[in-house]
Amino acid sequence: MAELGKGVTAGKLALNVQKRLNRAQEKVLQKLGKADETRDSAFEELVANFNKQMTEGSKVQRDLKAYLAAVKAMHEASRRLQDCLADMYEPDWFGKEELDALVEDTDTLWLDYHQNLTDKSLLGLDTYLAQFPEIKARVAKRERKLVDFDSARHHFASLQKGKKKDDAKIAKAEEELGRAQRIFEELNVELQDELPVLWDSRVGVYVGTFQSLAGHQEKFHREMSKLSHNLNDIMTKLEEQRQLNEEANHSQASSPAPKKLGPPPSRPPPRLSPSPDPKQQIAALLEDEAAAPDSDSDPTSITQQSSVTNGADADLPPGFLYKVKAVHEYTATDNDELELKVGDAVLVLAFDNPEEQDDGWLLGVKESHWFLKKDISAKGVFPENFTQKV
Repeated sequence: MAELGKGVTAGKLALNVQKRLNRAQEKVLQKLGKADETRDSAFEELVANFNKQMTEGSKVQRDLKAYLAAVKAMHEASRRLQDCLADMYEPDWFGKEELDALVEDTDTLWLDYHQNLTDKSLLGLDTYLAQFPEIKARVAKRERKLVDFDSARHHFASLQKGKKKDDAKIAKAEEELGRAQRIFEELNVELQDELPVLWDSRVGVYVGTFQSLAGHQEKFHREMSKLSHNLNDIMTKLEEQRQLNEEANHSQASSPAPKKLGPPPSRPPPRLSPSPDPKQQIAALLEDEAAAPDSDSDPTSITQQSSVTNGADADLPPGFLYKVKAVHEYTATDNDELELKVGDAVLVLAFDNPEEQDDGWLLGVKESHWFLKKDISAKGVFPENFTQKV
């Protein structure tokens, strides 16, 4: 016998075709009322429950997958928002390290939540629904075998009622009837045992699925509430920091304060005019000191001379304009500049040629050097904004 395919011969193919023709003929006769149909109302109820159970389970599975997709989308949105906050959060703001740790913990919490729902809720439901296709196929097979049984029963009855009885055909029909009945009853008994158990199992499956879902939801929202509370605390402290800085700035703006440190003014290239001889300047200062009025002079004249020579401070040595104190350290960058340390007192001199004075720069000698050596050869220029007048 020629083979038509792997495991399929012409004989088997012909037998399958004949079975389908017999089933179709039997169904037509049953619908026309010319042949009785074997009915089992109890089993039909089991099948109805099975179909309902499969439909409901599939809907729960579909909606749970949609919920998990929404959780994943929410996780992505939360991660983008948290990353945006971490990126814009400046290092000197309050709680930068705590915020970075909080962002990482939030991302981990979302990942764990999604994974737990998948492992504990969805996979259990998938396993439950995986058995339905096989049972559905067996129910359909039982229906086909029932039609075969009815067809064999009707064929056997027609041979028995015939006018000309053929014992060989009757025996063969009886044998086919017995085989069809045995196959049908085996399937029928198995399904009648399995379908009620499957129907009752739905309650436990739903309880396990939604208890797991509720438990992980509760844990997730509890942990997320803690993280949200921590984030709120960080933002509150940041606002307090902002208010303190604002009050400090306002206080500094409303009360006199030392000059703020800034870069020294830029200096043009040095002029080529010769600098005066230090010995001549010393001689001039000594002459001014000798020419100062004695105690018998007119007090009014003394006061006027003091205001012209010393400015506002009568304790200054003759020849100096006023005294300043260094409020910031300054490192000299040129030979004619004065090195300053915080607290240094400097006696300010007038430039011999006012045109040589650069904007923002003063000429002077340290007070300590003057009183020790009475020498202004160590004079130098320095930035005015690094000092404060005393």
